[in-house]
Amino acid sequence: MVNQPVTDNTIKVRQLSHYQFSYVVNEPGQPGTYTLQLVLDQGAWEEVLTVNTDDADVLQDLLIASKDVHYDVERRVLIFGTTEVGTSHT
Repeated sequence: MVNQPVTDNTIKVRQLSHYQFSYVVNEPGQPGTYTLQLVLDQGAWEEVLTVNTDDADVLQDLLIASKDVHYDVERRVLIFGTTEVGTSHT
């Protein structure tokens, strides 16, 4: 076995601790842009995503409804909740 140091760059999936939506105003007559700042592992890592209005609405609903959210840093994927194997969703 080869020892590999654990660094910020080797951790690929992190737990979402906090999030903040922001709205950036564009030129007059142009739609604005939403950003979603993710604070991961209690501030050990941060990521900012640019999302459209519809995605911001859906993401906010998912973030409110989910107690356990992770983010895959390498693939840039939000993962909502976990379910124990054999557990029904109904």
